[in-house]
Amino acid sequence: MLSYLQTDPLTFFLLVAILVISLSAHEWGHAIAALWMGDPTAQERGRISFNPLRHLDPFGTLLLLLVGFGWAKPVPINPNNFRRYRWGLFVVSIAGIVINLLMALLLTLLLRVLVGTYPAEVAATFGRNGHNLPGTIALAALLAASINLSLAVFNLLPIPPLDGSKILQSVLPSRLQPYLWRLEANPTYTLVAMVLFLTVLRQPVAGLIGWVRTGFFGALIPGF
Repeated sequence: MLSYLQTDPLTFFLLVAILVISLSAHEWGHAIAALWMGDPTAQERGRISFNPLRHLDPFGTLLLLLVGFGWAKPVPINPNNFRRYRWGLFVVSIAGIVINLLMALLLTLLLRVLVGTYPAEVAATFGRNGHNLPGTIALAALLAASINLSLAVFNLLPIPPLDGSKILQSVLPSRLQPYLWRLEANPTYTLVAMVLFLTVLRQPVAGLIGWVRTGFFGALIPGF
């Protein structure tokens, strides 16, 4: 993605703006869902906000730019405040993922409109045969939709501290939940998990994300 900074600066800055909004919206989704479920912790910490400075994690954002997946600062929640513990944990955990999927859907629909309305311009930009505004917007929409899909799939993995592990906690028997809590609270485990995602697990996760992207774009823009 950083390669666009030199070859196509407008696409790069459009993409960065969309991704900043995507990461902020992901965390806002967790925060507002927690409030709906009865937990005001995120609201008290000022996290029910679209201000990116309240949500972005510098290292997680840098990784997103470099390798296509990353994270923002986790929203603080207190599940003990939920009116229904398991249902609350599930809704709050999946809320950010749903936000990313909705953004991917809206961006892909925008791409579909642009492909249908400005086919020559989009083809020229995608084929690197010149730059034009419709093609640049279409390219930024495609890349941003792809990364939103990546964020959704990545966060669904049932591995602490990702959202998927909390979704798993919401359905696990109570006696097994403390094992995941201890993993999430262990900074050594978090560091090891990060290294694994960047090395051993990078190709399998990339393959899964690629399969989802192919199916998603193929369904919404046939023949694209």
